[in-house]
Amino acid sequence: MNNIEPRNDAPEKHHARRSNLAWWVFAGIALFYLLTEHQAHFLGALPYLLLLACPLMHLFMHHGHGHHVHDEGDKK
Repeated sequence: MNNIEPRNDAPEKHHARRSNLAWWVFAGIALFYLLTEHQAHFLGALPYLLLLACPLMHLFMHHGHGHHVHDEGDKK
């Protein structure tokens, strides 16, 4: 007989959910602070953030291009 007890992941999921919620609350407060107190700085950096988004999207969105696996047995 197998005496392995089932693992209870509920506390870890609860902790991850609370951590995720805390991060989003912190991000919302930071964004509000940026928009209200540093609006000129934030809007001045916006074009640079758009330019920075281009290479980042290229890196992350083209992941896997050209790395397709082909079965050698299908070639004739």
